[in-house]
Amino acid sequence: MTPLSPPSDALDMNALAEQIKAWGRELGFQQLGITDVDLAEDERYLERWLAAGFHGEMGFMAKHGTKRTRPAELVPGTLRVISVRLDYLPAEVETAKVLGQPETAYVSRYATGRDYHKLMRKRLATLAKRMEAEVGPFGYRAFVDSAPVMERALARKAGLGWFGKNAMLLNPRAGSLFFLGELYTDLPLPVDAPFEGDHCGSCSACRTACPTGAIVEDRVVDARACISYLTIELFGAIPERYREAMGNRVFGCDDCQLVCPFTRFTRVSREADFAPRHDLDRASLVSLFAWGEEEFLEKTAGNPIRRIGYARWLRNLAVGLGNAPWSEAVEAALWARLPYPSDLVREHVRWALARQRQKRQRLIAAG
Repeated sequence: MTPLSPPSDALDMNALAEQIKAWGRELGFQQLGITDVDLAEDERYLERWLAAGFHGEMGFMAKHGTKRTRPAELVPGTLRVISVRLDYLPAEVETAKVLGQPETAYVSRYATGRDYHKLMRKRLATLAKRMEAEVGPFGYRAFVDSAPVMERALARKAGLGWFGKNAMLLNPRAGSLFFLGELYTDLPLPVDAPFEGDHCGSCSACRTACPTGAIVEDRVVDARACISYLTIELFGAIPERYREAMGNRVFGCDDCQLVCPFTRFTRVSREADFAPRHDLDRASLVSLFAWGEEEFLEKTAGNPIRRIGYARWLRNLAVGLGNAPWSEAVEAALWARLPYPSDLVREHVRWALARQRQKRQRLIAAG
């Protein structure tokens, strides 16, 4: 970032900050806050979390050193971070109901529609252009889960919420079903007050609901046990000890968010791009497992699921099918995939077939 901003005494920074927030609302963001770049406390937390190995195979969490916790090292000249949030829950989407239908695939609700990265980056760029038109050239960079950025920590400091016991950012009027984005800038804007207090109190619904017990302490998640990590970030085989607990969750997991009392304040997204595509909010495991690779690539174009690739998609679905009630259709679908030319897929298919055979034998024994 090249410092190009005009002298601060030439601008009314308080008025500019208010104008930025108004522009943010016009662009569809539900909330916008401004913070400084001091993340010393969060840096110490991250160091302890990494030292415990809770990041698993996510080497990128440690790869960039202190650039993640010191914004001015990532983008030289950064003085402030503008943090925004955007609600993503689509309208008329079943959540808990689908989790109770073991033959239906559950895709995390942020991933049933179009990918949010481009949409939010475009709007942040538009916000920056409006600022530039107002104050002249200045230094900035926009991020949406695309660089070593402590987005939740920055959002908390910008007043957008507090850390829940599941380590998610919670907002008292919106729960946690929202995306975060950041605009790093060299403008010396006035900062908003950090969100103070812990509204979770004695509630531990998220820890109790976690299917794999991944929330090992309040605000500490062992990613290696988290279903979102297992289905998205893990490249190899899913450890057998977690497969049954995965149920029908084939991409991500929302359990800890769905049971949070503040989720009842979640507002349906107004973004048409987040509406479910190809019935990803309610499709059967069998129907998704039948997608060929070309169909997978076609139907996940512009969707977050695309990033895990076809083989891992089949891996996840095989686990879901292994957990589904026995049926001829499920067993036939698994047998059809057994010759697939991937050791990863075949291993999970064999596991699922063994589970299905056990269920069929129990049904026969029960008469």
